[in-house]
Amino acid sequence: MTDSTCPADHRPARRQAWRSILIAGLAVLAAACGGGGGGGSQTPPTPPPPPVRLGAPEVARFLTQASFGPTDAGIEALRDSSFESWITQQIAAPPPTQSHQATVEAALAAAQAANPSASINANNFYYSWWRQTVTEDAQLRQRMAFAYSQIFVVSLVDTAISGSSNGIRGAASYYDMLTRNAFSNYRTLLEEVTLHPVMGVYLTFLANQREDAAGTRTPDENYAREVMQLMSIGLYELNLDGTTRLNAQGQPILAYSQQDISQLAKVFTGISWYHPTPTNTTFLGGNRNPDSFVRQMIFYPQYHSFAQKSFLGVTIPARTAATVTQQTMADDLRVALDALANHPNVAPFMATRLIQQFVTSNPSPAYVERVARVFNNNGQGVRGDMGAVIRAVLTDTEARSAPSGDSFGKLREPVIRLTNWARAFGATSASGNWLIGSTSSNQVLGQTPLASPSVFNFWRPGFTPAGTTLLGARGLRAPEFQIVDEVSVAGYINTLQTAVATGIGVATAGVPDVRSAYGAEVAVADNAEALVDRMDRLVFYGALPAATRTRIVEAVNSIAIPSGATVTQAQIDAARLNRVRTAIQLSLASPDFLIQR
Repeated sequence: MTDSTCPADHRPARRQAWRSILIAGLAVLAAACGGGGGGGSQTPPTPPPPPVRLGAPEVARFLTQASFGPTDAGIEALRDSSFESWITQQIAAPPPTQSHQATVEAALAAAQAANPSASINANNFYYSWWRQTVTEDAQLRQRMAFAYSQIFVVSLVDTAISGSSNGIRGAASYYDMLTRNAFSNYRTLLEEVTLHPVMGVYLTFLANQREDAAGTRTPDENYAREVMQLMSIGLYELNLDGTTRLNAQGQPILAYSQQDISQLAKVFTGISWYHPTPTNTTFLGGNRNPDSFVRQMIFYPQYHSFAQKSFLGVTIPARTAATVTQQTMADDLRVALDALANHPNVAPFMATRLIQQFVTSNPSPAYVERVARVFNNNGQGVRGDMGAVIRAVLTDTEARSAPSGDSFGKLREPVIRLTNWARAFGATSASGNWLIGSTSSNQVLGQTPLASPSVFNFWRPGFTPAGTTLLGARGLRAPEFQIVDEVSVAGYINTLQTAVATGIGVATAGVPDVRSAYGAEVAVADNAEALVDRMDRLVFYGALPAATRTRIVEAVNSIAIPSGATVTQAQIDAARLNRVRTAIQLSLASPDFLIQR
């Protein structure tokens, strides 16, 4: 019915009713949108409270776990963000623009420009490692690569790798591969590790040949054994929380058998050096292509086992020699790596290893299980998402809660102690090349990156020091203590004292390449309490015990700053610097620093 059909005396009332409804509706809409009436009677919305900054101690503690050491700038930047956001940004950050491979190749080219027969050595990789580790902003990627290098181990101790310039190129390329895959999928990482020529050399399956009919030759089993024991599933079957599964007699259940090893080893036959035109000669290392040290190995069907291969509950059917091709070899490898990556042990195995590397040597089963569940499913149905896994490791309540109990924490790795010093106190390289060479001697640090003494890394993840009441009697693990002895303790203290006082690395005119001026610390050196506050912020993440603090303050105050008409500014500066060095040396030598909590 239109308005014209209504009785005339009803039209004004109807128009008035619609007008009232419209006005009321507009008022509601204005209130909902935060608007106010022209008369000023509306109450303005209450502004949201300013965001609460993260506390400097909790940020420094997080960065101690997640990076190679907190810095002033890093602490302040993260205080205005969140741990989740920081991790997201770190995962998104690309690998370094200057790779380790590019760095060592540039060093080789420079050396050969002066002397065509010149070569490089392992130190050239170590220089590059220190440069990236201390200076790169993508710290979580750097820490992941370092953790992987102690799980998927190759070592420059092996002269088959370190004995040539091309071997150094290969080692640098291998570490670049770990860095590139820091947050990729575990399955992808496992394949890239398997096909890298440095792994092929180190675990001796490069140019591995199939068994012969007479039974006088069997495939090399080295990689088949170690990829299971050390890189994927471990020795015993595991529950999701990392505890060992037991049989009816209460004994651990083996995760694989010798039969699994020998059968899996057949998959890794016929894999050898890259060459654009492969032949029997290139398989055995002749006519070497320069890129063969840094490119993935390739398949040589004539050397691959065509027998049936049964391992870990899967079977690859037998083939004839005529039907083995590069494609069928790739298929065999895919089946084998899928079987490893999908094994139920991998989630708790990798969860435990990464928690030990970043947070604590003795995670609770519940902590391991929470991280393992993320490995199995990142929330989007993806298994093996290592970015999601490290996020779970670092943001877990056990990692972020205030440490409780004497079983939480870990001994800091020796090289990480030195990176902590370099980053916290703004160390720089005079040459720009970070000329810190091998620190493997137990009279130095007892550890050098990518230079473990064996495939079992610098220490076993389940190591417990013998005869210890706190650890051994309670079955607690302390892996890094495996390289601790009287000599290594003294070696660290001496190395620390020299580094703090004069620097570390190759010396030019008697001055070590890497050193710090301690500008921020010298600025407050007149006040012992303020100076030790700096130590608490950068070294102890706000957890410096009162007793240790008192001792450091007393030591600093024992160094008087001279005054008087005859005192020179140089004498005053020297006393201030001596105070700073004393505070740093005592801090980095203290058990409260050495044990990361």
